[in-house]
Amino acid sequence: MIDVEKQGPVYVLRMRQGENRFNRGFLDRFGAALDEVEADGGAGALVTVGEDKFYSNGLDLQWLSGDGAAEAGSFIQDFIRFFGRLMAFPLPTVAAMNGHAFAGGAMLALAHDFRVMRADRGYFCLPEIDLKLPFAAGMTALIKARLTPQTFRDVLLSGGRFGAEDAVRRGIVDEAAPADEVLSRAVARVAPIADKDRTTMGTIKRGMYAEALAVLATGS
Repeated sequence: MIDVEKQGPVYVLRMRQGENRFNRGFLDRFGAALDEVEADGGAGALVTVGEDKFYSNGLDLQWLSGDGAAEAGSFIQDFIRFFGRLMAFPLPTVAAMNGHAFAGGAMLALAHDFRVMRADRGYFCLPEIDLKLPFAAGMTALIKARLTPQTFRDVLLSGGRFGAEDAVRRGIVDEAAPADEVLSRAVARVAPIADKDRTTMGTIKRGMYAEALAVLATGS
């Protein structure tokens, strides 16, 4: 479930599905929420947030190996293309990381323009090396576009868990905030640029991230 609410010109998408793992239903609902925001000419910015101790724990591996097994290949392609849509979204975007952001959930956060992370609890982690799951080309392109070369190397090769202080120091997130201020800080971060022209914003983003977007568009 994803609730859509509007705070002035800023839309807040609240992910309310426990660990917020991506299966077909969750991905489709997220896409529909983006459609709703984009259709509102008065929308100025987008913030996503989870609940309790989870921002998102990535792919729903149980679903992928069970009910979703027959469409696993096409679903992963759609999941990767979804990151491209969010990365190029024609409004400023912020991930309000209220808790854990693991694997695909960490990539979800990186697909946003800005990131605000809970200071006292939760980790950013790309554990694929320990799961023996190589990154798809689009995933690698997304991560590489957001992180410094040193952090990109350390995050992917270590599979380490990074708390808020370390994540700020390494440039993974823009700021750390107390739990009860994560969302308000995220909204405050984009409010000053919520009046920018969306056509220009989208064009600039497509230029900024052209290389990564080209790979993400292939779904590979």
